[in-house]
Amino acid sequence: MNYLFHLFLSGNDPQLLVGNLMGDFVKGRLDDRYPAGILQGLRLHRRIDTFAAGNGHFRASKQRLDPACGHFRGVMVDLFYDHFLAADWAEFSPLPLPDFLWRARRTAEDFSEILPERLRAILPRLFAVDWLPAYREAAGVARALERMGERVRRTNPLARGGRELARNYDALQGDFRGFLPEVSAFAAGERLIFGSNGTVGDHLVPARRNDAP
Repeated sequence: MNYLFHLFLSGNDPQLLVGNLMGDFVKGRLDDRYPAGILQGLRLHRRIDTFAAGNGHFRASKQRLDPACGHFRGVMVDLFYDHFLAADWAEFSPLPLPDFLWRARRTAEDFSEILPERLRAILPRLFAVDWLPAYREAAGVARALERMGERVRRTNPLARGGRELARNYDALQGDFRGFLPEVSAFAAGERLIFGSNGTVGDHLVPARRNDAP
């Protein structure tokens, strides 16, 4: 669910970015129904998730949250880290966040025919002002968790995410600051294995801002 983090770690390859974005929507065994670059992006997404699950900083963040939140703590931390990334974006990327999100949206739209149906349906809303751009504010993440909780059929604690973030804000931000360079180095190494590299936001999409929302 941490879409911004996965986009951030995708480097400069459009297919790698799209595959990484698709990761939460493609389950099970990967096969040749997708182009090679998309498959690499899907693999990158899964490897980043595996890395995060075993990372000491990420695990510490989960342990800071109320144990009553159970396995939903991982979902909360995913979105908390997206918030910290968005809030201090200028420290981590030379490309302003609105430009980065615009380029990512245009790249994903270029591959709309192969996007999973659920992702294609939410794509315009994902980049709208009340979703990923709203992650700059803690309140935006709190609202996202509330909406997510409403979509889960069984009783869940996601609506409490905003309170958990406020209660542990400084400690969680410290965990994020430790996690970011480690996961960035890991993702860069994976991209080299795939034969792709590049700086964050340096995607192969013309910088045409005149039609940006």
